[in-house]
Amino acid sequence: MNTATLMIIEDDDFQYEIYEEALASYRLLRVSTATEALRRIPKDPPDALILDHVLDKGELGLNFLPQLKELLPFVPIIVVSGALEVHQQLKALQGPRRAHYCLTKPVDIRVLKATVETALKECGERELVRQIEALERSHRVDAAELFTRSTDRLSRQTHIREQVQKSNERPNISALSRQFGVARRTIIRDLQELIRRGELAAESYPEWENPSETDEPGA
Repeated sequence: MNTATLMIIEDDDFQYEIYEEALASYRLLRVSTATEALRRIPKDPPDALILDHVLDKGELGLNFLPQLKELLPFVPIIVVSGALEVHQQLKALQGPRRAHYCLTKPVDIRVLKATVETALKECGERELVRQIEALERSHRVDAAELFTRSTDRLSRQTHIREQVQKSNERPNISALSRQFGVARRTIIRDLQELIRRGELAAESYPEWENPSETDEPGA
């Protein structure tokens, strides 16, 4: 199995030593500014990125989030900083150009390891694939449900038409509602659709009669 590559944007040598020890099982790429990271990413794209906020040359890491996400749209970004207010952390975790995680310094080594492991397993491309699959499943379920409902409606309307055409009396809405296990308004709508399609004569269900009674259970 290939070792995941982590890019660490951190200007503090002591902090980077902590990363070296805690994340020794990964391939680490270190840069001290976000500008340098933007130059290096196209040549050596990482599987995850750890970003400090206060960087060398006066750069602020969060200011570069949009550009980093542009280059790495499916790569998880973990912000690790001790210089962020709560509202800044929340902002970093929101919107389309967001980071996936925001940890505070001094960082807990166990939390850092667990966060990196989870980010590599659950975020980025895998996250996108899950979202697409969920959307596809949702569409399939919706389509199947709509098809079933449509088929049921057409079958019910066919039986209603046959019964009405065989009878000299006006349709009994309540009786049809009980027979097919649907609400009264559903039967009324079926009759109106049959009339609009020319499958029933208009006098079968006069437009002026549209009773509004409590609906009975049913689809």
